[in-house]
Amino acid sequence: MKKLYIIDLNATEREELTELVEKGTVAAYRRRHAQILLLADQGAHGPACLDREIASEVGVTPQNVERIRKRCVLEGLEAALGRRKRSRERATALDGEGEAQLVAIACSDPPAGRARWTLRLMADELKRRRIVQTISHETVRKVLKKTSSSRGDSRCGAFRHGRTPPLSAGWRTSCKSIPGRTMLTIR
Repeated sequence: MKKLYIIDLNATEREELTELVEKGTVAAYRRRHAQILLLADQGAHGPACLDREIASEVGVTPQNVERIRKRCVLEGLEAALGRRKRSRERATALDGEGEAQLVAIACSDPPAGRARWTLRLMADELKRRRIVQTISHETVRKVLKKTSSSRGDSRCGAFRHGRTPPLSAGWRTSCKSIPGRTMLTIR
């Protein structure tokens, strides 16, 4: 199969890539990409290696070799050495107003027949009120976790925290200091 994107480096590019591969303080992915480009170079030592040979030598897939060659030809050497930028940004499910509505729901009385709000109930309530079209209970959890609202408790969060009983109320330890020595007593 004929290669679509052929790497033909000049002497300075080849020297730059060789230095990058031999340098000790460089990111592993940059070193790997430089190795791939050096092995795929047509001008250095006649015909370049096959993608599967390069992939097995460097420790990547042949598709990865093809993508790096393509980026080098289309976008340049520096783009091929770097990582790809993310193609999309994630939109948040709830804006500030939606988060305020969620906290208000969490602080309100639960629906009839329920002792408390669950994450799924709150997600359903957000949909019922048409604040969002779709939302998962996990998103509700993450939003509530980052809030600093309080339902009457001195600590942060949208839910009341229960008090943890002491583990062993009957056992106490104390240190008594007597001039010259310290004694540990258990009562």
